[in-house]
Amino acid sequence: MSKVADSIRRGLEEAVSYAERRADTKAYRVHIPEAIDVKAIRARLRMTQEEFASRFGFSVNTLRHWEQGLRQPEGPTRAYLLVIDRAPKAVQKALQAT
Repeated sequence: MSKVADSIRRGLEEAVSYAERRADTKAYRVHIPEAIDVKAIRARLRMTQEEFASRFGFSVNTLRHWEQGLRQPEGPTRAYLLVIDRAPKAVQKALQAT
């Protein structure tokens, strides 16, 4: 695994640990917003719902529920979506089959 992919994996594991309240919160300064605009993230990446879901490991139905406001992603998923929004190429590289 590349250094970048390993770093992203560790970061995602830390984000999940923090969101699940298993981490020492005094050691982190993390802001995970209560709501996230999934449709806007997907639109910035110029992907269809099917492309976005497939590329990042979501079900299309779940993605549609988020975009329609029927549901909101939970903490770890919001953190993952933030990483996708801020560094989509790095996430895609980390998720590629080796």
